Amino acid sequence: MSRPASALPWLWLSALVIVLDQITKLLALAKLAPYESRAVIDGLLDWTLAFNSGAAFSFLATADGWQRWFFAILAVGICSALVVWLSRLPRADWRNAAPLALIIGGALGNLVDRLRLGHVVDFIDVYWGNSHWPAFNIADSAISVGAVMLIVFGLFAGKAGTKRG
Repeated sequence: MSRPASALPWLWLSALVIVLDQITKLLALAKLAPYESRAVIDGLLDWTLAFNSGAAFSFLATADGWQRWFFAILAVGICSALVVWLSRLPRADWRNAAPLALIIGGALGNLVDRLRLGHVVDFIDVYWGNSHWPAFNIADSAISVGAVMLIVFGLFAGKAGTKRG
């Protein structure tokens, strides 16, 4: 008996995330001055070019440089594990495959920055009044959306197939 086709073809979504992430970062680098805000939606969204040598919420950003390689190795390790997980899923299992592909694409998009520039390029600045969310990028968005999808689909996985009588 043969195994069903794996979900590895979902890596097209990872590749799309990487391409979109890198294109938008190149545009941000070309069109924005560092830390100067350009209003997109007044009172809610600005384009603000920022650089993050740490991880989420600038965690370890002020370390002495070792964090670049630590986060690079961590990204490779996590992506490797997620690709193995993806290879063991049936291709039709989009509820697991799509989120994993988004997370892989986001992690690799930020890895490209770390290896090429030594920091991650962020440019999306969401805020309300004087309260700003830390600046982020398309890769960060893909990671967040993928993680939320995994959680939501995981919580409701058993309920999708049950009938109420």
